[in-house]
This record gives sequence, C-alpha cells and structure tokens, in this order.
Amino acid sequence: MSYSCCNTDLCNAKDAPDPSSSTAKEVPNGKKCYECYGPYCSDIVNCTGSEDHCITHKGTYGGLSFNVKGCASKDACDSLTSSLYGQGVSCCSGNLCNGVQSVTQSFLFLCCSLLSFILLH
Repeated sequence: MSYSCCNTDLCNAKDAPDPSSSTAKEVPNGKKCYECYGPYCSDIVNCTGSEDHCITHKGTYGGLSFNVKGCASKDACDSLTSSLYGQGVSCCSGNLCNGVQSVTQSFLFLCCSLLSFILLH
C-alpha cells in the first residue's frame, strides 16, 4: 500500500506513488507492529521509514467483518482517524501496540472466573 499527502485544493487528482518505487520501502526503523488482512492477526512486521505508528482498522463490508493491521506514519494516522473514513481506525505508538490484547485479557478473565468457580464450589 502507498499513499501521498497534500494540502492544496484538488491536489489529490494524481495517483498515489507506486509502492515498489516509493520511499516507503526503506530500512527498518526499529518499530514493530502486528500485521494482518483478515481474522487472524499474529504476523509481526518491521516498520520502515516514517512509519512510526501501528494502525488497526476494524469494519464490515457487505455484511462481513474484517481487520487490517500494520504500520503507518503519524501523518497517515492523523488523516485517517480524522476523516470520514476513519470510523473503526485506531493508531498507537508503542511496539506491537496494535496486538491481540483483548484475547489475552479475555483469557485472563476466563481463567480467573474458572478459578473462582472451582474455589467456591
């Protein structure tokens, strides 16, 4: 994926740069994020260039739910989260911060509930 930002009237008339020739394919910058295009998000990607945030987009299309996760620049996060299309988009700045915390928290809650049930019966 690639993008191009601009700040004048009608400046988005041209296509975004080709990802294969874009400067987005730079040296890894030390940031890591979860990456996925579907229901399972366990792949980890090394972010490059100005991609200093992790992004998550959860939504539905045609009645089907989808998840998209990966790396993004602060500018891309700011423009996506503030736009009409930003519903369901969130960004964070820590390593692997767009991970599966909810699964971990749910598992912890389930274990505590089970332990309480066993101890009280």
